[in-house]
Amino acid sequence: MRFIQKSIIRKLLLYFTSLLLLLAGVAVYFYYSGNVVILPLKVVLIILGIFLFIALFIYYFEIFKPLKSILFQMQALLTGKPYQRIYTDRIDEIGVLAYFFNQVTKGFKEVSSDLKDRERMIDELTIAAELQRGILMKENPIVQGLQIVAKNKPATEVGGDSFSIITVKDKTYIYVGDVTGHGVSAGLIMTMVNSLINVFADVYDSAFDIVVNVNKYIKRHVKKAMFMTMVMLAFDHKTQKMTYVGAGHEHIIVYRAASGECEAILSGGIALGMVPDNSKAIKEKEIYLDDGDFVVLYTDGLTEARNTEGEMYSLDRLKASVKEYAAQYSAEGVNYHVAQDVSGFMSKDKQEDDMTLIVIKRDSKNNEEIKDHSTAWNG
Repeated sequence: MRFIQKSIIRKLLLYFTSLLLLLAGVAVYFYYSGNVVILPLKVVLIILGIFLFIALFIYYFEIFKPLKSILFQMQALLTGKPYQRIYTDRIDEIGVLAYFFNQVTKGFKEVSSDLKDRERMIDELTIAAELQRGILMKENPIVQGLQIVAKNKPATEVGGDSFSIITVKDKTYIYVGDVTGHGVSAGLIMTMVNSLINVFADVYDSAFDIVVNVNKYIKRHVKKAMFMTMVMLAFDHKTQKMTYVGAGHEHIIVYRAASGECEAILSGGIALGMVPDNSKAIKEKEIYLDDGDFVVLYTDGLTEARNTEGEMYSLDRLKASVKEYAAQYSAEGVNYHVAQDVSGFMSKDKQEDDMTLIVIKRDSKNNEEIKDHSTAWNG
């Protein structure tokens, strides 16, 4: 919109100045012609009448009518009624008003469209979050011979961390997984993997077979850029042995009660969805546990959590925290205090990734009772 180049006030002043010049010219003419008394009065009246007509014409068509049209549209906007865009090529004050109205209403339409899109997205996220909460484990189960406490804290409405504890026949499967990224797409893959594991746990008798078959399905139905790391433990109630299968996930932390030492075992393997067949890339191995020993599973949301200086929590800090609290507490206490330690390290810094922490203690006689079975994060 160009700046005002033709002003209504300037236009009226031009007409008024022209009238004065015309009147002055007529007065001079009649003065020198000797007809000063009668004719000038008639001529002045005629000219005044013409000027009045022109002024009214200009006022009505140049000011009143277009201004009324603009005010009508403004009133419609303010009262919530339908309004229309004002079309004009004027570059005076009326044109400025019309341009201003058009720009404001255009902005309203854009904001209204954005709000509708945002409301739709919020509704979809709410539904997705509700579906995910319905699938994810809500309470930690009681497993003979083990204390198991799993806690989860998603970074967004829909998280990408997957975890569950499933007891089928004589085995209990404990797993944690992490989809690349977070948000809706990660949450959908997480939900898919969680459902598949629950189905395949009823079909196959080993963690190895479950992970291999989940991978086959994921690879066929997920985009190349999306994959999921995972580690699965299997506790055999008959043999009292624990094994694990890694799929490119984080370390497994093991605390030895007898020595008070803490070690980190690389889970190994390759992430789900990266190759069509991962059977040659993964192995099922045993973790030797005595009474009082701990096994800790986690996602990188913990080790990569940052403080205000940008420093990461790190695997070393996590090991040190587990070592400190495992000597004093049950699985529930270790989970609680480690979560508090991570949250305290982050301080008020924003959580950037989903966090899941699973603490398992070998307790053959189930001497210690878990009080809080909720999977909600304690930190």
